[in-house]
Amino acid sequence: MNNARSAKIVLFRLGTDYFAVDIFSVERVLRYQTPTALPSTPEWIEGVIEYQGQVLPVVSLRRRFQMPAVDATPETRILILKSESDWVGIAVDAVLEVTGFDQAQLSPPPALFRGLAGEYLRGVVRQPDRLLIYLDVARLLSSEERLTLAQATEEALPNG
Repeated sequence: MNNARSAKIVLFRLGTDYFAVDIFSVERVLRYQTPTALPSTPEWIEGVIEYQGQVLPVVSLRRRFQMPAVDATPETRILILKSESDWVGIAVDAVLEVTGFDQAQLSPPPALFRGLAGEYLRGVVRQPDRLLIYLDVARLLSSEERLTLAQATEEALPNG
């Protein structure tokens, strides 16, 4: 138990709220590019991008978490996350830093945090100057949503 006291996280911002994901979930941070829209997908799917020869869906975390939409800025980024065996992009307002935290700073997730369902959360990390909402990458998309996205992404691939 002594070995697992600290963890590294990637810290990012949506509006004035700070979020984090485990560093081992992050494949890459990309400058924002407008995804190609897909028909018949949930409104929180911005579309798809090509990354390393694959077509990846991009989730707008703002829309997913029912936050007001904003236009992309020079700080907007797409985080490529490995979720189970798939890669998915998430659009965020800004990526701030990679940091460590002591597991003792992690509190269990509240049932509802600023309108965000507790099912998406690993917990809340309390730091001296801020609260970080620590996301559970594996739970951002349900199995059903993964299937819907996989089908839509397949349909988006050019023939031949």
